[in-house]
Amino acid sequence: MQRDNLSTVSEFVLIGLSDAPQVRFLLFVLFLTIYLATMAGNITILIAVSTDTRLHNPMYFFLGNLSLLDILCPTITVPKMLGALLLENKVISFKGCLFQLFFLIDVVGTEIFLLAVMAYDRYIAICHPLKYLNIMSMKLCAHLAIGTWVVGVFNSLLHTSLIFTLFFCDSNQVDQYYCDIPPVLGLSCSPTWSRELVILAVAGMLGSGAFVVTLISYLYILLAILSMNSSESRHKAFSTCGSHLTVVCLFYGTTISTYVRPSFTYSPQQDRIVSMLYGILTPLLNPIIYSLRNKEMRCALRRVISQVRSAL
Repeated sequence: MQRDNLSTVSEFVLIGLSDAPQVRFLLFVLFLTIYLATMAGNITILIAVSTDTRLHNPMYFFLGNLSLLDILCPTITVPKMLGALLLENKVISFKGCLFQLFFLIDVVGTEIFLLAVMAYDRYIAICHPLKYLNIMSMKLCAHLAIGTWVVGVFNSLLHTSLIFTLFFCDSNQVDQYYCDIPPVLGLSCSPTWSRELVILAVAGMLGSGAFVVTLISYLYILLAILSMNSSESRHKAFSTCGSHLTVVCLFYGTTISTYVRPSFTYSPQQDRIVSMLYGILTPLLNPIIYSLRNKEMRCALRRVISQVRSAL
């Protein structure tokens, strides 16, 4: 079925940010700075993980995947938002909105599953250290990583097809700074309850499944830490795992509160802040939390920075 038969709307207008010129410029500078810092941090980690043979192990392999996702996630939404702030170009085509939502749901879904895989990897490393290399072989790691990306794509295909086969005939004002499920669903002229039910069921099943794996892994890790004899080792493990768990809870909490609920509960102002937490802030924090607190990674990053300086 062709899109023209489904909708009379050919474009959408993103109205999620301030129209005041002074505020727009300040927001532009703020988000541009955060975006550039996010890109620099995650690209540096990717270079370190791919070029330093000391980091060619499962933990850093998954971290490289996470950094790639943290590059893609803000890149899907932030450049359009910066254009709207600086040039007041708030219009996005129907197809542009479709692809933006598809790639965003794909990346967010993949990251949820990847965080679960990373939690399982840490559980094996801490609770079964002698069996770690036998269990977490690079072949298994590759299969797990590919699996997260594949599930993310199919999850996104389902969500996007359910939304963009609806009929859009009246308002095209998206009350958000990017195309997202709740505000786009709210614009449809078609009945949406059955599709919302499917979206809630799929998102709830996949999201809660990944969350349970993550939670159980960290519970076992916590028990293993408490059984350590050395207080210094316990403090170090608590510090690292606590930071990881904080980011995981922030990401899961914000994404679940955004997508696992009916569209009539959508609150533009509240959801705008929530979406910025997982779409902009978390990709900035992940390199700090997962890498800069790690001695091996810090050394690798210093070597990368030193090589870049020498090349310049």
